[in-house]
Amino acid sequence: MTDSFKASTPLGDKTLAQLWDCTRRRGDMPGFAKAITAILSAMRGEDEQEFNMTRTVLSDPVLTQKVLRLANSGMYSAFGQHVNTVSKAVLVLGTEAIGHLALGLKLIEELSATSADTTIAHVEMEKAVLAGIVAQQIAYTAESQHGEAAVVCSMLHSLGRMMMTFYMPERWHELQRLADQDGRAIDDVAPEMLGLSMEEIGHAAALHWGLPANLVKGMRKLAPAEDGAEVSASDWIAGLSTMSALCAESLWHDDPDGAAIVKQLTESYAVMLGVAPSNLMHAIEQAKVVAANDLTIAPLSRPAERRAKALAKTRQRAAGNKILLSGLADMRDMLDTASPGQMVQIALETVYKGLDFSRAVAFVRNRKESHYSAKISFGEGTRELLAAMTFDDAYEPNVFHAALNSDRVIFIENARDAKFAAKLPLWWKSSLAEARSFVILPLSANGQPAGFLYGDWDDSFPPIQLSQTEFSLLNDMRTLVVRAVERRHAQEIVSSRV
Repeated sequence: MTDSFKASTPLGDKTLAQLWDCTRRRGDMPGFAKAITAILSAMRGEDEQEFNMTRTVLSDPVLTQKVLRLANSGMYSAFGQHVNTVSKAVLVLGTEAIGHLALGLKLIEELSATSADTTIAHVEMEKAVLAGIVAQQIAYTAESQHGEAAVVCSMLHSLGRMMMTFYMPERWHELQRLADQDGRAIDDVAPEMLGLSMEEIGHAAALHWGLPANLVKGMRKLAPAEDGAEVSASDWIAGLSTMSALCAESLWHDDPDGAAIVKQLTESYAVMLGVAPSNLMHAIEQAKVVAANDLTIAPLSRPAERRAKALAKTRQRAAGNKILLSGLADMRDMLDTASPGQMVQIALETVYKGLDFSRAVAFVRNRKESHYSAKISFGEGTRELLAAMTFDDAYEPNVFHAALNSDRVIFIENARDAKFAAKLPLWWKSSLAEARSFVILPLSANGQPAGFLYGDWDDSFPPIQLSQTEFSLLNDMRTLVVRAVERRHAQEIVSSRV
């Protein structure tokens, strides 16, 4: 805490006292105080042993990439050569710019992840994130060196509304009722009911947390400057944060009326921000794309559609697990009578259907000829590839030999990762390279690799992560196949002695 806000009326002082009492009882708004304290301490260089901007940045891989990208952007090209280290980036950008970048990133993370008690608080928090995304895209378009500060100010522009909805939802509902009754906006009703405007409540909270003066100043509402008027850096930040917050409010419902207001805002603020209206609209369209992925309850993000897709995926996985369980039941019933080949056939068919593989292949080891070869397959075009899917059983440093040696199920989420290419053998690259993800189920009998089951997904299947339940079912399946193989080996040993 650095400064404190003094209300101009006794009613305002009473409202703030109630608000601070609520914050003491409920704790700080999700993540805000913690993120702000750590980053501002690093910006100020307080207690050098504890806070160091380079160390603060390097502790977060996402922030590290953003800092290096900013340091190497066109805005800082005057500094010459490529910036490869965070230490140099701190010298190029300065702790203030990096601090604002870190603060913006942390606030977006915290607000996006929050699970506010009430929907109204969640709505205001997502609007704040949306405002930050709009500011980010516009600042990038404007090639402004004040973009990071503007993102923070844009998110905190509606801080008063967030504080009221999170800590004092009953008073917020009273405000809404009076506003609806009189046909006025909440910002117009607040002073007479609370003794403070929403902007003043946000200003008070910012001072309460000890935000730097430049950020508090950037949070203020600012009307568009007249043509030809000089625009200071502080006014540019305040203008962008005002416009971004207003855009977020209008974009929220993703309707024609809101779109019309956004268009008017771009025309009003274009001169002040130094960006043509058409370029502002393009930046806002980009922000909508980002927001649709990052937000959860905004109509803009199509939450009902997203929930339906998630539910469909859950149902699909549940149905697939039933197939795996049914296949396991068949394998247990046949364990004492089926040959190893029959057990492999049932297991391969089961995982192919249960996990909805694009292709599934069973590989068998031929000890005499010292190689593995594909014997059974499911999936379009796999039969023609069987002859090509053969490799030596002598160890090579690739993912298949690693699976066979460790005797563990291995799941590869992104087989196209350039860093992973060296771990993929040539025979796979020439026959199965269409796969995006794949699974290897090694089969070891009497401590020696006997073969493996392979299954993959191409781009027609959504990105996938196997659950612990699925890993468990796959392990049960390969255990049954191995028992059949070991039983056959034991019979062969007995026969050879007779």
